[in-house]
Amino acid sequence: MLSKNQIKLITSLQQKKYRDQHQLFVAEGNKLVSDLIKAKAEVEFLIYTKEWKECNSIARKTKINNRIETDENQIKKISSLKTPATVIGVFKIESKTEDENNIQNSLSLVLDDVRDPGNLGTIIRIADWFGIKHIFCSRNTVDLYNSKVIQATMGAISSVNVIYTDIEELILKYKTPSFPIYGTFLEGEIIYKCQLQKKGFIIMGNEGKGVSQNIQKLVTNKLYIPNFPNGEAVSESLNVSVATSIICSEFRREEF
Repeated sequence: MLSKNQIKLITSLQQKKYRDQHQLFVAEGNKLVSDLIKAKAEVEFLIYTKEWKECNSIARKTKINNRIETDENQIKKISSLKTPATVIGVFKIESKTEDENNIQNSLSLVLDDVRDPGNLGTIIRIADWFGIKHIFCSRNTVDLYNSKVIQATMGAISSVNVIYTDIEELILKYKTPSFPIYGTFLEGEIIYKCQLQKKGFIIMGNEGKGVSQNIQKLVTNKLYIPNFPNGEAVSESLNVSVATSIICSEFRREEF
């Protein structure tokens, strides 16, 4: 069974300051936990019910030192979900580094102050689907290890390298005449008419304010996703994760 100290630790990890302090994060649910374990994420400890253990071989086949079998009542005490899962993993936060060669020769996403956890998690899933290996986040972007972000990634967090950095310095570091910096703007060129490259940064802005002024100045290729019929008034702009999906799909379509 879980000790009082373990319950206190796990519940504290719902706050960023304690995730930073302990360098740990929590993942809940069979698919998410299983995907992280398969991706060789380092497990601090694994908590599960007897029923989960009997139905899932990963707990038996994987070498995990700290395993805790408990009951549904204790799971409820530590879960951040309305309907608690039958397995919870506490994982170590690994340090992320840039693969400069990969970055210079492929597409990467750059997120300029994306604040909604669901949006960040969905964008990570989108990147994974379209084979984008790097996402760079401004320092004000929502924390990767926020429980809502983790849930929204549906395990894709193990496949995409998410790095928090000064994105202005990052862009200046890689920006060259042959390395385009893409961004979406109302005054941009219609994306369906553009010849898109296989490398560069795709910048996605804040949900309410879009791409910040200092980053706008660094964009070399302004793109526009038109509504239909083109030019007709619509109620509101696209959600940032939806826009990311459309843009990534169009970039990959160019490769077929």
